Amino acid sequence: MVGNCAKFLFEKTRVDILERPCYQKGASEWVIIKKDILHYHKVPYTISMILECSRRLRECLTPDLLTKKYRVENETNPMYGHCYHATQAMYYLLDTDTLDPMSARDYRGDLHWWLRDRENGFVIDMTADQYYSVGKEPPHDKGKVSKWYGWKQRPHKRTMHLMMKMQNDATMDRWVADHLTPS
Repeated sequence: MVGNCAKFLFEKTRVDILERPCYQKGASEWVIIKKDILHYHKVPYTISMILECSRRLRECLTPDLLTKKYRVENETNPMYGHCYHATQAMYYLLDTDTLDPMSARDYRGDLHWWLRDRENGFVIDMTADQYYSVGKEPPHDKGKVSKWYGWKQRPHKRTMHLMMKMQNDATMDRWVADHLTPS
């Protein structure tokens, strides 16, 4: 399945860059000591491309992208535990500025993530099957616009790795301080 996901060639719109800075506490402030930089292609924001991109994204969701906390249930419910990095990947991949990250607590007490278009209310939830497969509904009715996890809302490394799995021509560079040259 992983091999198939990398074969998805997105319509080449433009090369975009996603940066994930890594910080270290300096004498008086936090200093960027390195950056992971992903070069990838945006995906046109059309219904057909959302459906195709979402399908391919789901094919690329593998247990190596999960923290240990989610791996046991993921064995029988393959979408479980993937909502955050899948949502963040789609947020960066889709060529639009109308999407909001949404989250809400589900029946387990876990935080579930998805996207909503603020102009038309359209919900994009790549991992909703984790609920439907066990006879439950995703908690969309309780959702709130949410900020990404992490300090300074950096993209997660898992997100960047997922995006690379989806686009076989995406590349990742690491730049290190002095002040930020390729490594």
